[in-house]
Amino acid sequence: MTGVATYPLPAMKKLLVLLLLPLLAACSTTEIKSTEQAPGVDFSTYRTYNFLPGEARNEAAFSRAGVGVEEVKQAVARELERRGYRRAEQPELWVNIGVVNEEKVQTRQTEFRTDGAPYYIGQRNYHWQAGEVAVGTYEVGTVTVDVVDARRNDLIWQGVTASPLSKDPAKSARRVDEGITELFGRYPVPAR
Repeated sequence: MTGVATYPLPAMKKLLVLLLLPLLAACSTTEIKSTEQAPGVDFSTYRTYNFLPGEARNEAAFSRAGVGVEEVKQAVARELERRGYRRAEQPELWVNIGVVNEEKVQTRQTEFRTDGAPYYIGQRNYHWQAGEVAVGTYEVGTVTVDVVDARRNDLIWQGVTASPLSKDPAKSARRVDEGITELFGRYPVPAR
């Protein structure tokens, strides 16, 4: 056999894993829904931030999943401080957090071979029709981060991220933290 390359099976498995790693890394449980920036704003002129006082929008519903708005604020504060901002009583930027939980229905497509094809075909006209079958429910948490110029009271940046929430509060907190990190990857000021 000349001219044909053969590879041992373990080497082929390693090659397959190496080829799939970038694809697996691209699969994230968080989704950036949107980011918007006010035109003509020089974000490098701002130095300080703080959170708007009061309860976040929909805070009670969000905390049912075991993730509090305080965890979201900590993640946002970390990302702002990585970009050189510092927290102040009289800030140049106000940050407002909005949170929403939404219950989603997980479905699957019916399958002719496994979902009861008619066994009797005779005088009656039986037919099978494809459709969606509900198989479970899950919650998706959505976080909105508004950054407002405190002096002018103008919204200058908004980011929205969503992630499926887990029944395990620690896992939900990690997903929210990852979502905020990914969201601030699109903020106009890069991390230092």
